[in-house]
Amino acid sequence: MLTPKNLGNDMAKALAFFSSSFLRPLLFVPTFGPISPEETTLRMTTDSETVGLSPERLARIEPGIRAWIDRGVIVGAHMMLARRGKIVYARNLGQLDKEQGRLMPIDAIFRIYSMTKPIICTALMTLYEEGRFQLITPAAKFIPALDRLKVLRQGEFGAMEEAIRRPITIGDLMCHTAGFTYDFLEDSPVSGRYREAGINHDGHRTLEQWMQTLTRLPLAYQPGTQWQYSVSIDVAAYLIEVLTGQPLRDVLRQRIFAPLGMIDTDFFVPEEKLPRLCAMYGVGDITSPEMTHTKFCADTEAGVWGRLDVEESYPADRPESFARGGHGLFSTTDDYLRFALMLSGGGALEGVRILGRKTCELMHVNHLPAGLLPLRIGELSLDGYGFGLGSRTLMDVGAAGIPGSVGEFGWAGAASTYYWVDPVEELVGVFMTQYQGMEAPGMDFRTLAYQAIVD
Repeated sequence: MLTPKNLGNDMAKALAFFSSSFLRPLLFVPTFGPISPEETTLRMTTDSETVGLSPERLARIEPGIRAWIDRGVIVGAHMMLARRGKIVYARNLGQLDKEQGRLMPIDAIFRIYSMTKPIICTALMTLYEEGRFQLITPAAKFIPALDRLKVLRQGEFGAMEEAIRRPITIGDLMCHTAGFTYDFLEDSPVSGRYREAGINHDGHRTLEQWMQTLTRLPLAYQPGTQWQYSVSIDVAAYLIEVLTGQPLRDVLRQRIFAPLGMIDTDFFVPEEKLPRLCAMYGVGDITSPEMTHTKFCADTEAGVWGRLDVEESYPADRPESFARGGHGLFSTTDDYLRFALMLSGGGALEGVRILGRKTCELMHVNHLPAGLLPLRIGELSLDGYGFGLGSRTLMDVGAAGIPGSVGEFGWAGAASTYYWVDPVEELVGVFMTQYQGMEAPGMDFRTLAYQAIVD
């Protein structure tokens, strides 16, 4: 079993390398009003004791997270916690920009990296509910280029390509069993080809152009034979565009963001909101062509740290072209909590329904056969977890070695953003920071949240 320290690395980093009015009144200042120059505690919607959380134990969260700031791992953080649909804790700590000395505001905007994935899968499942496809439908029915893909494998006489043995299904795309990979992973020669093609680093291409580049490259594995964290949800994002005939950005706005009141979530940051965009720090840009999983881990261990420029791979100013499925969205803690509470509510929030309850349940149960478990990203094993449609799902609390309940689900992002939904405890947490490295502050927030439960 993994130690809590090592598991935190898995869940918050390797897992997420690429691993409407109910909140606005909570703020002491309006979203579009002036940003307070001081750290500010957000107003709660309820006394924590009424939902079974100890205020004395909740008070442990702030010093626990502030310790990460004092150690110099993260510059600042913003976190929110809800139980039984009520906001019980919210805090912003540290700085938005260390060099400029600007403190973290309550409406800070973050690059959420792989926390884009659950949103994409939710949007795709709204189309599933309209009868557009089944999970077993071959994705090539809508994206013919997928039928022409080959699999690159290591043979006795070197690498060779072979035909796919079965079609990639739409379910495969959301479960990471389609056979794709990521360029920073090193367990397939395909990763090197991804790096050469700039699959994750080039933010200039449109999603359609990106798809054209990807389908000129081979698969790393036969579909359905391995769980491989990958760009498959980027393919799912392109599928959304094909099915709807609309840009991905428009689909997300119409089907998720506008109904839920997620006013700060998009694939770019408007000029007037740029002062709220957090600076990025850490060991290096995980999407860089020079970055591999091994180097990322080694640089973290060596204490490499600094300000990072990620505009090339994750641009804030290209709304006309930049959209992805595996990363790409900008969001706030407030907005993402709305999304997570919708999932916690079985697909609905404050009278607004995004998904049917049974569809929401389908998304968050394990879809993988036992032979594809445990989940592994590089050399890191995510014991105790299965995988649903775009999210991890907890199957064995003891094997995972962290507090939670069977059925807990969520995801994380490469810059240490993290969220979870626990349907048993009705506990929802969102943690935001901008740190790329193998440390895992979001896992501490989770542990500190669970220890506050006293009923």
